[in-house]
Amino acid sequence: MDELRDYIRVMLSMIELEIRRIMHDRTELYLRAVQPMLWLVIFGPVVGSFHSIPTGDIPYTDYIMPGVLVQSTTTIAIFFGLVMIWERESGILKKLVASPSPDFAIVVGRSMAAGTRALFQALLIIPFAVLIGVRLFPNPLYTLLALILVFVASSGFAALSILIASILKTRERFMGLGQVIILPMFFGSNALYPITSMPPLLQFFANINPMTYIVDATRGLLITGDISHLAVDIVAILIFDVILFLIASWSFERIIE
Repeated sequence: MDELRDYIRVMLSMIELEIRRIMHDRTELYLRAVQPMLWLVIFGPVVGSFHSIPTGDIPYTDYIMPGVLVQSTTTIAIFFGLVMIWERESGILKKLVASPSPDFAIVVGRSMAAGTRALFQALLIIPFAVLIGVRLFPNPLYTLLALILVFVASSGFAALSILIASILKTRERFMGLGQVIILPMFFGSNALYPITSMPPLLQFFANINPMTYIVDATRGLLITGDISHLAVDIVAILIFDVILFLIASWSFERIIE
């Protein structure tokens, strides 16, 4: 019980630290919100005017809103490793590793801190989407659950970021790899078009792509109200998170070598 309490204390302290950072300087959140807003304001209406992508009765901008939201929040999470690299260079990370806190608690806590930052990003994008006419499914509980899933999924991507940071160890290498990871996952998911519209090889990739399940869950909760696949989506997200937490914890101390 005491060990569990220590784990929770470490995680909550890191989340609190991240919230303090956000409250002190929200510039990054505002700047990162520009790209998803452009997707919704420009890309959605333009592509939707072609009527070439089968989205049923859902307007195309409404259809892509969950995918744009997920892409934006996971981008924040995947670049969280830059913070870890900066802390390594400044010596902060070495002190953290030398503390009695278990590596697993540190990794999960840092990942949840990134998930918290991603959650703040979502709280900017969703109201903006409503403002430009995206129709959300009128169930506050669904919206709340979608935000929780964004937090959980972003934490998993942050663990992936920590794993990458422990291998690359320099900001220059990390910056190049970040986009290489996010863009194929974004375009190889159901964020912009249904999986059935993809070539067979891309369909296979989409079905093993964790972003597909995150987008499917958020789309069902925020837009369509269809939660028939929600249980499968949640299980897939949790499996992704647990695997990344374990692997990142195992390689965490390599980041200071």
